[in-house]
Amino acid sequence: MSLAVLRSRALAGMEAPAVNVEVHLANGLPGMAIVGLPDTEVREAKDRVRAALQNSGFDIPARRITVNLAPADLPKESGRFDLPIALGILAASRQIRDDALERFEFAGELSLSGELRPIRGALAMAFAMIRQNEDEDSTRAFILPQANADEAALVDAAAIYPARTLLEVCAHFANTPDAPRLARYQRPTLPEAPVYPDFAEVKGQQHAKRALEVAAAGSHSAILIGPPGAGKSMLAARFPGLLPPMSEREALESAAVQSLAGGFSPERWRRRPFRSPHHTTSGVALVGGGNLPRPGEVSLAHHGVLFLDELPEFDRRVLEVLREPLESGQITISRAAHQADFPARFQLIAAMNPCPCGWLGHASGKCRCTGEAVMRYQGRISGPLLDRIDIQLPVAALPPDSMGAQAAGEASHLIAARVAQAHARQLERQGHANSQLTPGEVDRHCAPDDAGRRLLHSAAQHLHWSARAYHRVLKVARTIADLAGAEHVAANHVAEAIGYRRALRED
Repeated sequence: MSLAVLRSRALAGMEAPAVNVEVHLANGLPGMAIVGLPDTEVREAKDRVRAALQNSGFDIPARRITVNLAPADLPKESGRFDLPIALGILAASRQIRDDALERFEFAGELSLSGELRPIRGALAMAFAMIRQNEDEDSTRAFILPQANADEAALVDAAAIYPARTLLEVCAHFANTPDAPRLARYQRPTLPEAPVYPDFAEVKGQQHAKRALEVAAAGSHSAILIGPPGAGKSMLAARFPGLLPPMSEREALESAAVQSLAGGFSPERWRRRPFRSPHHTTSGVALVGGGNLPRPGEVSLAHHGVLFLDELPEFDRRVLEVLREPLESGQITISRAAHQADFPARFQLIAAMNPCPCGWLGHASGKCRCTGEAVMRYQGRISGPLLDRIDIQLPVAALPPDSMGAQAAGEASHLIAARVAQAHARQLERQGHANSQLTPGEVDRHCAPDDAGRRLLHSAAQHLHWSARAYHRVLKVARTIADLAGAEHVAANHVAEAIGYRRALRED
């Protein structure tokens, strides 16, 4: 038989659609053609495959080789199709048996020596294979590079057979019964609870610590405003240690996004991402993009923290792209021929100085910025974006005479225990964090008592809040009540929430 058909997968956003790799040998001048909307990396596979087959001791058929990657209208990228193309040539030329190929899917990039190199998106591909197996009531397994085995095996139901070389894969399909077979990979022992920097190392700043505890409990976004050296970055770096443990679903979703970017490692399993891009980052790098869309920083921070230090130094147009994912928790990248949806349920923590020199309001009186310069600097953050940040907190510098006298702060695990209890109350009550409450849920779960309602209305009128800001303060008040174990939102909870939204542009 001069035709072989193998199964593989492409990547399209978070999806991994199935691809049939069809290899046909025909009479004519020797050569190889790859069709089916391949990009440059895929077209170059013919040279990698030819060298890998020769260096592994196989014969290259002296015939016209046509490789079709179906469906033809789905873009194909990367070297993941090297392995199925090589196996297809061997099967079509009867150098390996083809009766067992139907029970497997294949992906892997080949080196010229025949070694298998890791690929992007192995976790997403394993997910897609399991879903298709369930739909078709099949038991197909996955053969991929050894370096991708740990991440693909995170999908419990997936049968993963890793290999180091093309020869190992071919031996698995050899006709001789004593040939070595690939062994199913067992999910490794995953790391214990992740270790983050401890809040106990931060001395003083009790008000900021309390605000970050509230932010962690309700998944609220926050911005810290203060002079240089006040501890903003130090607080932000320790913030992930306060967040509730990741559920299995959250861990898999986060790992899948990391896998698409080629940056996942099992050591980070159940460790909430902490992304801190530089202020020169472009809009495409922040939200994702490219000719074939890939996830950006907002997606790589999914179920974790996106920390933007020196927030006004970011290009304003770059910051504006954060508006939609902050509201919806996802991002859609559209191009002329392609569209991809990526999750982006991140927690934004930002830090900034109050003025260009950074010393506005400092006890030393070093600031010489004019009022116009301060307004221009703070105006680099648009009103609509600032309106979407729940907690806007001033962080004052510690007085020099108290720096050595400050006692060690409360340890992260003690704060995290309170946060976990408050988070559990939210899941039991509405099934998700308070920051994700819909307007109807805000009316049902966040209604304050009479004193709290009067206080909230007075603050809204005095500070000229939008309806969005009004609802966000209510959500923060609900989180404060959850931390206190209160059934209803009281005036003291509202008062504390109002105090967390008065750092910038108050009248």
